[in-house]
Amino acid sequence: MKAPSDFQLQADLRRPGRRVTNQRWLILEVVRGTDSHPTAEWVYQKVRRRLPRISLGTVYRNLKLLAEEGLIQELESRGFGRYDGNTARHDHFTCQRCGRIFDLEVRVDPSLGRRIGARTGFTITHHRIEFYGLCASCVLAAGHAKGGETSKRARHRP
Repeated sequence: MKAPSDFQLQADLRRPGRRVTNQRWLILEVVRGTDSHPTAEWVYQKVRRRLPRISLGTVYRNLKLLAEEGLIQELESRGFGRYDGNTARHDHFTCQRCGRIFDLEVRVDPSLGRRIGARTGFTITHHRIEFYGLCASCVLAAGHAKGGETSKRARHRP
Protein backbone atom coordinates (compact mmCIF):
# COMPACT_ATOMS: atom_id res chain seq x y z
CA MET A 1 0.00 0.00 0.00
CA LYS A 2 1.28 3.43 -0.86
CA ALA A 3 1.92 5.50 2.24
CA PRO A 4 -0.30 8.58 2.45
CA SER A 5 1.23 12.00 1.99
CA ASP A 6 1.65 14.28 5.00
CA PHE A 7 -0.79 16.66 3.34
CA GLN A 8 -3.48 13.95 3.13
CA LEU A 9 -2.92 12.91 6.74
CA GLN A 10 -3.21 16.52 7.90
CA ALA A 11 -6.41 16.99 5.91
CA ASP A 12 -7.91 13.81 7.37
CA LEU A 13 -7.00 14.72 10.93
CA ARG A 14 -7.98 18.40 10.83
CA ARG A 15 -11.73 18.19 11.01
CA PRO A 16 -13.83 20.49 13.20
CA GLY A 17 -13.66 19.55 16.87
CA ARG A 18 -10.78 17.13 16.49
CA ARG A 19 -7.47 17.66 18.25
CA VAL A 20 -4.41 16.72 16.28
CA THR A 21 -1.89 15.12 18.62
CA ASN A 22 1.53 13.72 17.81
CA GLN A 23 0.34 10.31 19.02
CA ARG A 24 -2.76 10.30 16.82
CA TRP A 25 -0.78 11.55 13.83
CA LEU A 26 1.83 8.82 14.17
CA ILE A 27 -0.70 6.04 14.82
CA LEU A 28 -2.62 6.98 11.67
CA GLU A 29 0.61 7.21 9.69
CA VAL A 30 1.69 3.73 10.86
CA VAL A 31 -1.66 2.06 10.09
CA ARG A 32 -1.98 3.72 6.69
CA GLY A 33 1.63 2.90 5.87
CA THR A 34 1.13 -0.88 5.86
CA ASP A 35 -1.14 -3.35 4.13
CA SER A 36 -0.55 -6.06 6.76
CA HIS A 37 -3.74 -5.30 8.76
CA PRO A 38 -1.83 -4.87 12.03
CA THR A 39 -2.95 -5.52 15.58
CA ALA A 40 -2.91 -2.75 18.19
CA GLU A 41 0.17 -4.34 19.73
CA TRP A 42 2.02 -4.23 16.40
CA VAL A 43 1.05 -0.55 15.95
CA TYR A 44 2.19 0.12 19.52
CA GLN A 45 5.63 -1.41 18.86
CA LYS A 46 6.09 0.69 15.70
CA VAL A 47 4.87 3.94 17.30
CA ARG A 48 6.96 3.33 20.42
CA ARG A 49 10.14 3.48 18.36
CA ARG A 50 9.46 7.17 17.76
CA LEU A 51 7.47 7.96 20.92
CA PRO A 52 9.01 5.75 23.63
CA ARG A 53 6.73 7.06 26.39
CA ILE A 54 3.43 6.24 24.64
CA SER A 55 1.26 3.67 26.41
CA LEU A 56 -0.57 0.73 24.87
CA GLY A 57 -3.81 2.21 26.23
CA THR A 58 -3.20 5.43 24.29
CA VAL A 59 -2.70 3.41 21.12
CA TYR A 60 -5.94 1.47 21.71
CA ARG A 61 -7.93 4.65 22.43
CA ASN A 62 -6.60 6.40 19.33
CA LEU A 63 -7.19 3.38 17.08
CA LYS A 64 -10.79 3.26 18.29
CA LEU A 65 -11.23 6.99 17.69
CA LEU A 66 -9.66 6.81 14.21
CA ALA A 67 -11.96 3.90 13.32
CA GLU A 68 -15.03 5.75 14.64
CA GLU A 69 -14.04 8.76 12.53
CA GLY A 70 -13.74 6.56 9.44
CA LEU A 71 -10.02 7.25 8.99
CA ILE A 72 -9.16 3.55 9.36
CA GLN A 73 -11.18 0.33 9.43
CA GLU A 74 -11.36 -2.03 12.39
CA LEU A 75 -11.52 -5.72 11.48
CA GLU A 76 -12.02 -8.76 13.68
CA SER A 77 -9.69 -11.70 13.31
CA ARG A 78 -9.40 -14.61 15.70
CA GLY A 79 -11.26 -12.67 18.37
CA PHE A 80 -9.12 -9.53 18.41
CA GLY A 81 -8.99 -6.30 16.47
CA ARG A 82 -6.93 -5.73 13.37
CA TYR A 83 -6.74 -2.40 11.56
CA ASP A 84 -6.79 -1.39 7.92
CA GLY A 85 -5.63 2.00 6.68
CA ASN A 86 -7.38 1.43 3.36
CA THR A 87 -10.87 2.88 3.85
CA ALA A 88 -11.90 2.44 0.22
CA ARG A 89 -14.62 -0.16 -0.39
CA HIS A 90 -12.98 -3.59 -0.51
CA ASP A 91 -13.39 -7.09 0.88
CA HIS A 92 -10.97 -9.36 2.74
CA PHE A 93 -9.73 -12.93 2.90
CA THR A 94 -8.50 -14.30 6.25
CA CYS A 95 -6.30 -17.38 6.39
CA GLN A 96 -7.55 -19.69 9.11
CA ARG A 97 -4.12 -21.25 9.53
CA CYS A 98 -1.66 -18.33 9.70
CA GLY A 99 -4.15 -15.54 10.51
CA ARG A 100 -2.98 -13.17 7.76
CA ILE A 101 -5.60 -10.90 6.23
CA PHE A 102 -5.48 -10.00 2.56
CA ASP A 103 -7.23 -7.22 0.67
CA LEU A 104 -9.21 -8.67 -2.22
CA GLU A 105 -8.78 -6.85 -5.48
CA VAL A 106 -11.63 -8.83 -7.02
CA ARG A 107 -14.91 -7.06 -6.34
CA VAL A 108 -17.98 -8.95 -5.22
CA ASP A 109 -21.01 -8.22 -7.42
CA PRO A 110 -21.80 -4.54 -6.65
CA SER A 111 -25.54 -5.14 -7.23
CA LEU A 112 -25.71 -7.62 -4.34
CA GLY A 113 -26.95 -5.06 -1.80
CA ARG A 114 -29.57 -3.72 -4.20
CA ARG A 115 -30.86 -7.23 -4.99
CA ILE A 116 -31.05 -8.20 -1.31
CA GLY A 117 -32.85 -4.94 -0.55
CA ALA A 118 -35.38 -5.60 -3.32
CA ARG A 119 -36.11 -9.09 -1.95
CA THR A 120 -36.31 -8.12 1.72
CA GLY A 121 -37.48 -4.51 1.76
CA PHE A 122 -34.32 -3.53 3.67
CA THR A 123 -32.51 -0.30 2.88
CA ILE A 124 -28.90 -1.44 2.58
CA THR A 125 -26.33 1.34 2.86
CA HIS A 126 -23.20 -0.83 2.66
CA HIS A 127 -21.91 -4.30 3.31
CA ARG A 128 -18.71 -6.09 4.16
CA ILE A 129 -17.95 -9.58 2.97
CA GLU A 130 -15.22 -11.66 4.58
CA PHE A 131 -13.82 -14.81 3.00
CA TYR A 132 -12.07 -17.49 5.09
CA GLY A 133 -9.91 -20.47 4.19
CA LEU A 134 -6.23 -21.19 3.58
CA CYS A 135 -3.93 -18.72 1.86
CA ALA A 136 -1.70 -19.93 -0.95
CA SER A 137 1.36 -20.20 1.32
CA CYS A 138 -0.51 -22.36 3.82
CA VAL A 139 -1.93 -24.53 1.03
CA LEU A 140 1.60 -24.97 -0.29
CA ALA A 141 2.95 -25.77 3.20
CA ALA A 142 0.14 -28.27 3.80
CA GLY A 143 0.93 -29.92 0.45
CA HIS A 144 4.60 -30.27 1.39
CA ALA A 145 3.70 -31.60 4.83
CA LYS A 146 1.62 -34.33 3.16
CA GLY A 147 4.39 -34.99 0.66
CA GLY A 148 2.22 -33.79 -2.20
CA GLU A 149 2.59 -31.14 -4.83
CA THR A 150 0.41 -28.07 -5.13
CA SER A 151 -0.23 -25.90 -8.11
CA LYS A 152 2.05 -22.96 -8.88
CA ARG A 153 -1.10 -20.80 -8.84
CA ALA A 154 -1.47 -21.51 -5.11
CA ARG A 155 1.74 -19.66 -4.30
CA HIS A 156 1.77 -16.03 -3.18
CA ARG A 157 3.24 -13.48 -5.49
CA PRO A 158 6.42 -11.97 -4.05
